[in-house]
Amino acid sequence: MPRLRLDRLFALTPLILLLLTPRAALADSTGASVDADKPPPNVETVGSPASASSDAPGQAPTAIVAPDKPSQRVTEPGTALDPDAPITEQLHNLANGKFDSIVGSTKERESIEAFYASRNYAPLWITEGKANARAKAVIAYLDGVAADGLDPTDYPVPNFASLADPVALVEAEINLTTSVITYAHHAQIGRVHWSRVSGDIFYDQSAPDPGDVLAAMAQAKDAGEALDAYEPHAEAYLALKAKLAEVRAGQRGSDKTRIPNGPSLKIGMRDERVPLLRSRLDVADEGATYDKELADAVKKFQERHGFKPTGALDMATVEALNGRQSGRQTDIIIANMERWRWMPHDLGNTYVIVNLPDYTLRVIRQGKQVWMTKIVAGKPATPTPIMSAQMKSITVNPTWNVPDSIAASEYLPLLQQDPTILQRMGLQVSYNADGSIHLSQPPGEQNALGQLRFNFPNKFLVYQHDSNQKYLFANEKRADSHGCMRVQDPVKYAEVLLSMVRPGEGYTQDRIRRMFGAYETDIQFPTFIPVHLTYQTGFVNDQGKLEFREDIYGRDQALLAILNGAERKVADIPIQRRDSTMRRQLLAAPDNFRGGWGRGFGGGLNFFTQLFGGPSTRTTPVPRRPVAQHRTYYQ
Repeated sequence: MPRLRLDRLFALTPLILLLLTPRAALADSTGASVDADKPPPNVETVGSPASASSDAPGQAPTAIVAPDKPSQRVTEPGTALDPDAPITEQLHNLANGKFDSIVGSTKERESIEAFYASRNYAPLWITEGKANARAKAVIAYLDGVAADGLDPTDYPVPNFASLADPVALVEAEINLTTSVITYAHHAQIGRVHWSRVSGDIFYDQSAPDPGDVLAAMAQAKDAGEALDAYEPHAEAYLALKAKLAEVRAGQRGSDKTRIPNGPSLKIGMRDERVPLLRSRLDVADEGATYDKELADAVKKFQERHGFKPTGALDMATVEALNGRQSGRQTDIIIANMERWRWMPHDLGNTYVIVNLPDYTLRVIRQGKQVWMTKIVAGKPATPTPIMSAQMKSITVNPTWNVPDSIAASEYLPLLQQDPTILQRMGLQVSYNADGSIHLSQPPGEQNALGQLRFNFPNKFLVYQHDSNQKYLFANEKRADSHGCMRVQDPVKYAEVLLSMVRPGEGYTQDRIRRMFGAYETDIQFPTFIPVHLTYQTGFVNDQGKLEFREDIYGRDQALLAILNGAERKVADIPIQRRDSTMRRQLLAAPDNFRGGWGRGFGGGLNFFTQLFGGPSTRTTPVPRRPVAQHRTYYQ
């Protein structure tokens, strides 16, 4: 019997071991299916990108292959490969620099890459090569964002059903991802960045991190509900949303008899349309005479719908009564819903909210209104800013510190003409360390700020304060200040606020009045109260009716021009505006001066001349001398 050569035996050893190894151990282990409810696969089990070296770490185990044949995986019969493995591989490829051509923003790109890497590049919207339930919920939601005053075309969604190629599916995956991220950005801080509308607006809100948005989608039981959470859910916003649906559905006036066109009607005129008009506006009485009661009802209708409240029945009012103003109403509602997105979505349990076009201030506690008063807001040339801040204190007997820049540029020319100007104005002069003049008005009944100031520090230096010009509160339109807000009943306002932040300390109206005098006192708030200065030209009143107000500062006009114009493409990108210290100080200036030269104005353009009137004589100015001192313009 021939002897078995050892060298041949050693050569056959690998083959013998191979034959003794179970076939299952040689099969590829990449058959686990990935879906929305299972953990994502490890990229090591689905193979490295095609461009990776065969020796790279993390590459799938190499299968045993026959000699002289192309490399291929050996798979146990009946064991299916993961159908999403090619998509996972393509996503991994995109992470190697190819995201750049799909996602423009570096920050978004890095966040998206990090998200997919954290799940080993498993697709978020695709399971077994098809759109999963998560994708369907998101697509359905984005198709319906018009309900929130947004345009669905800003958030394009792919048609997964028409796609089979892994490359096309991955492109659809990333496109849906970017649409979701874009929507979350717009829903949380606005389709149009507030900085593009005016320099007199400021909000310190941040867009959600893209990775956080995607993580929320991955974890949500209902991805549509998760997206909806980025929209405001304030009661006023939801009421506007419901009215937007009504207006678009044509419910307003759709089931009522049309009022015919005709000549404009004023009080005392007779017209055959009057009985129908009475019925439409629920005005009792009979006859065809357009009387004062009917004119008042028309005036209220015009106010609610954003028209000039003349009380005359003109063509525009008739069209609105017939429901033909839905396009205009829709635009106003959309503009107001957009401004709600700029604001903090959590207004707070207790807060103050001012509606500038409505000239009202409301105090809300635990979601319920506890007090409301009238205000005087800024003139169109010096508008009260739109913003949110924290009220931190109330100053009793405030000192008015005239901003140094205004004192230097506006006061010195007057001082050169009249050295008695300080005495007649009730101002005190002191000197800054650099020798420049500083002016102030001491506390007291004649102080330009009144006897109460409500402090919520902000970049515009505005505040709320007392006023001795009570007659202004009888006006329907009260845009008469330099930018600060005058409160009709500041003592009651202080009592309401202090009852919430300092309960049990006895800050009644009588006690607050007893504090009036010649010494400035700050009452600090242990807990700050949010103050929201809003611009609601369209809102739903307490009776559930949609009302409109005049666009006194042109904010609707500017916002709608951006939404409907070429700037729309970049509208969500903030812009830098030149900051004017002088303008801020003008906004913070008081509007009336108690004392000084009486009610007459000198007619000049000088800031002090506008406030106090013109000087009477010409003399030399007061010399400068440095005096060290400490003061606060605004706390």
